[in-house]
Amino acid sequence: MELRQLRYFVRVAELGSIGRAARDLGVVGSALSQQISRLESELATRLLTRTSTGVVPTEAGTAFLRQARLTLRHADQAVAAARETRLSGMVSVGFAPTTASVLARPFHTAMTQRHPNVRLHLVEGLSGNLGDLLNGRKLDLAVLFQNDSGGQGRGLIPVLDEKLFLLARRGLFAVPDGEPTTLAQLAPLPLAVTSKAHGLRAWVEAAFDRAGLEPWIAIEVDGMTTLMDIVQANAMATIQPGAAVARVEAGLLTMHPIDDPYLYRRNSVACMNDEELSPAALAARSVLVDVMRGLVRQGGWPGATLLDS
Repeated sequence: MELRQLRYFVRVAELGSIGRAARDLGVVGSALSQQISRLESELATRLLTRTSTGVVPTEAGTAFLRQARLTLRHADQAVAAARETRLSGMVSVGFAPTTASVLARPFHTAMTQRHPNVRLHLVEGLSGNLGDLLNGRKLDLAVLFQNDSGGQGRGLIPVLDEKLFLLARRGLFAVPDGEPTTLAQLAPLPLAVTSKAHGLRAWVEAAFDRAGLEPWIAIEVDGMTTLMDIVQANAMATIQPGAAVARVEAGLLTMHPIDDPYLYRRNSVACMNDEELSPAALAARSVLVDVMRGLVRQGGWPGATLLDS
């Protein structure tokens, strides 16, 4: 027995006509008559008596009508209660600085629209630190990269790959803005990089090792805002994902794809196991993945390509 059948029966009984009820419900008369017949077959009793002017409930139909109305009222109340008790709670989400620059604002907007009663705690930090916070249960979710220890043994949803680019103070690099470069061309440039404790530095050094080159490390900075400020204020360059351009004053830096197939990083949404996540955190994870994919499809994540999903 379905709620739809109860609604159909109640309306037919109230209007006294299958034809009028069908028009009121927006269904075909034959389909409505078939549903009533199925309901009577399931109950093994006649609910309606056909007359020359329409239909009237039988004695069994009258008794069934009272209970059907009560059942429908309870069902409507259950739906209303579910809608009123919206998803709520606090969800902590971690982003690396470059990721936050492109993702934090649209993620917050999407969560506000879809789950307005869920409060967000957004944490910006270097990816290695985010992994530690995730392992310590101080974050529900984090966007981590392929060699971050915080994702090991946890739920991981790989979402996208993003290329790494050379960002150089304008006038420092002879190659025209937007043109690709090689590691050999950028080896003589003074670089601002993170310390060896962080994944991006390891990828950069591995790329130079493969090419048999030694990078010129001019300064180590474990803070993206400070790092980009130093690069913009000095004759210096850095190697960063395309999202880093969101923190760059227009016109100060040139941006160059690097001709190395391994200079990219994989972005995954990392979290605790599903049974450890609250309903609000599960909802936030779904929104986070949707927003990441949407940004790539709309061209809002420079240098990023979606993984198969």
